[in-house]
Amino acid sequence: MTLNIGVLGLGSVFSGPYAALITRLEQEGRVKLAAGYDPDPGKRSAAAARFGIDTSFECAQDLIDRDIVLVLTSMNEHGSLARAALEAGRHVLVEKPMATSVQEATELLEAAAVAPGELVCAPHVALSPTYREMHKRVREGEIGELHLARSRYGWSGPWWGRWFYEQGGGALFDLGVYNLTSLCGFFGSVKRVTAMVGVAVPKRESEGEQVTVRADDNAHIVLDFGNSRFASIATGFTMQRYRSPAVELYGSAGTMQLMGDDWAPNGFEQWTNDRGSWEIVGETDPQWPWTEGLRHLVECVEKGIRTVTRPEHAFHALEVMLAAKRSSEEGRVVEIHSTFPDFDYGVPAAADGDGRGEHDPRS
Repeated sequence: MTLNIGVLGLGSVFSGPYAALITRLEQEGRVKLAAGYDPDPGKRSAAAARFGIDTSFECAQDLIDRDIVLVLTSMNEHGSLARAALEAGRHVLVEKPMATSVQEATELLEAAAVAPGELVCAPHVALSPTYREMHKRVREGEIGELHLARSRYGWSGPWWGRWFYEQGGGALFDLGVYNLTSLCGFFGSVKRVTAMVGVAVPKRESEGEQVTVRADDNAHIVLDFGNSRFASIATGFTMQRYRSPAVELYGSAGTMQLMGDDWAPNGFEQWTNDRGSWEIVGETDPQWPWTEGLRHLVECVEKGIRTVTRPEHAFHALEVMLAAKRSSEEGRVVEIHSTFPDFDYGVPAAADGDGRGEHDPRS
């Protein structure tokens, strides 16, 4: 079975990372890149010339008649386009965030619940071999009960795409979502959030012009997972360089640190009190691509099985990010109402039930 792929959004996210993975999947005979659409005629022409695909569509909806639809557009379009593809019976991969409002995300979640196709939402951090191994060890209690964590991800900011700095864009949606997805995978659902979110650099150069920054470019977030379990995220288009773990987990019996970035891991380090020393676990797949959600979706369609990551996780992350912005604006702690199932890697649950498919093993 060869699955036809249609791509909405033919910018750098497609032409670089996703195109490379699609090419490998095509070489394996599993997919065929069939069509693409972008409102920019230059990007349509470039994609048609480079990949030999049909880009003659008048609008995004005209492309949806494909086995798998990739939604790689600007963030404001994610929710509506992904929902349209699901309602057309397609399998869908949508880049992060799944939507930019709770209402749109709710509609997308409702569509996914009844659609025949699968919905995979970026980021795909939970699929890396490093994250999987860390998750397994945490669920098996190797560092005890999780009490505290901190994480970071950022850079100086994109010079392409004004929408990163416009309403509906921002560093939280583009960057902080990675750490948030990772932390929730370890801890479960967030109960409350408090945050400082703002614009540190009011003018940026993008697409060769000076633009006024209206979306957040700097944030520090504190997450409350209940039972006095806390985590923090530092993120923004305000980090020039760093040399530190991407995610640090502090448990009652040890410590675990994910090295590199959670979307580009470089192994991890683990301290356990019983061992009394650090264990260095090297990266097992240095070429692991952050686009791996597409390969995972293809495999699940081929085998007729559910995906490891579920849309509810992406919905929860969006609710938390929007709550963080509200917390900063209103100067208060904001309650979170959504939950999500734990990642199911196909491994039997531990006998004590820790992490057996619930959003929070201790709730």
